[in-house]
Amino acid sequence: MAIECRKPVLCEKPMGINADQCRQMVEAARRSKVLLGVAQVFRFEESTNRIRQRLAAGQIGKPVFAHSEFSFSGGAGHARTWINNFAIAGGGPVADVGVHCIDALRFILQDEVQRVSARGFSDRSSGDVEAAAALILEFARGTLGTVAVSFRAEYRTPLEIVGDAGVLRADNGLTVDQPIQLELRRGGAVVESETLSNASAYTQQVDAFADAVEGESEFPAPGEEGWQNQEILDAAYRSMKSGRAEEVRAVA
Repeated sequence: MAIECRKPVLCEKPMGINADQCRQMVEAARRSKVLLGVAQVFRFEESTNRIRQRLAAGQIGKPVFAHSEFSFSGGAGHARTWINNFAIAGGGPVADVGVHCIDALRFILQDEVQRVSARGFSDRSSGDVEAAAALILEFARGTLGTVAVSFRAEYRTPLEIVGDAGVLRADNGLTVDQPIQLELRRGGAVVESETLSNASAYTQQVDAFADAVEGESEFPAPGEEGWQNQEILDAAYRSMKSGRAEEVRAVA
């Protein structure tokens, strides 16, 4: 409705309940020639961008494994009372924070997920969604990604890229409320370390969207990126039901 009224839209993540909803949003924006962005805020973090830069510069060679994790306590009494309602949330932690992990790995690796394998479990508090899950992402250039998410474990957001010549690791790489220590490891030892701050990530996201509205630059997370993330989420949920690896459709 906002797009039909020619209003630019910055949509929270996940962008929809399923990929078909995301497709409809993107196609509406294209027809109306209106800016549609998705709030994948970790694309605006210093830590995420620094890992991306260091990887692109060849500091750890070819990436073999990429791991992202996001857990927090989301059980009974959570402030977001709808969090375990599939009709509203579209899923449990896979949809809620797994989408952040998936997007961060796509952004850092500058590569696309082709297949997903996923396992999850539910409990008494999780309603009709999963309480925790683990995903294996098969990237086009051969990197194996792993994502672990939970509404039951304590808060943690480690991020790690393992290459054939080193490792880039940040223990809480996706957090915004405390300094991040990014380490470059070789031979089991830390050879470089730098302290980064993600405190301005949300500000940078909104500023970037405002610049795009004014035609000054392209928004780094357009609607198509949210749609592609949802295709991966959909494949993960299909895998949890089928017990098989599921193909990820590429958005058009």
